[in-house]
Amino acid sequence: MRALCATDLSAASEAAIENETCLDCLGRIGIGTIHLVTVVPANVHSGMPGINLDRRRQQGLDRYRDVIAAAGFEVETHVVRGTPYRRINGIAETVRADLTVVSSRGQSPLENRIIGSTARNLARTTVVPLLVSRVEREADDPDVLREHLFQRILFATDFSEHADRAFDAFSYLHPATEEATLVHVRSSKDAGADSGPDPRERLAEHAGTLEGWGIETRIEVREGDPADEILDVEADVTPSTVVVGSKGRSRIRRLLLGSVSEEVVARAAGNVFLVPPPRAV
Repeated sequence: MRALCATDLSAASEAAIENETCLDCLGRIGIGTIHLVTVVPANVHSGMPGINLDRRRQQGLDRYRDVIAAAGFEVETHVVRGTPYRRINGIAETVRADLTVVSSRGQSPLENRIIGSTARNLARTTVVPLLVSRVEREADDPDVLREHLFQRILFATDFSEHADRAFDAFSYLHPATEEATLVHVRSSKDAGADSGPDPRERLAEHAGTLEGWGIETRIEVREGDPADEILDVEADVTPSTVVVGSKGRSRIRRLLLGSVSEEVVARAAGNVFLVPPPRAV
């Protein structure tokens, strides 16, 4: 498997890329090659006074490459120019990446719905599963908030095809997973769905699959606003990562994920693993 790790060479991205536990987690799910990508914004020029950007950029990439290679991965580096999220998506498609990893500073006490612009735009347009890795917000030398990326997973489902596709990610995540919480939220829109299958029974089917892989599993059914309830469960069980599906990249959805996925990506305290629809053939 191949992962694309996007970096802007900041302390925040360095925290995730150079963390040994994070790298070990990627290895445990089958990642063998890491494509390290940095994008130079089109309005930044190497000849800007007082700054040798090209040299600093190469030094940063060389350091990251050495750390990743020492952890046992094949490493390829890419330096490109343009709009970061567009170029990252383009390279992910070109190298047939199985997931993209991007760092995001943790929640601001004043603006807890805001994540970095590149992470936000990737979440809205990603062509492969996206891991948003949270790092400390205020620290000058930040660390990742939950370094055991897939050890404890919170999986949120509305039983749609998008959620089923996200659940399928356990097929490769499970070697790194010890515990999972499966949650379904009944919203006011589900009022006429009481005659359908019992959500606890449907969650139990998923739980049986995970328990067959040796994952300790619990289920939760809640009522209320889906995003709020999912985030409340996250606060209760403190998972390493919340796994959620997105609805795709139509002309409209390119600008809007869908309220629940967008809220979870923006407001979760820990990591978020977002699974989009498969690539168009």
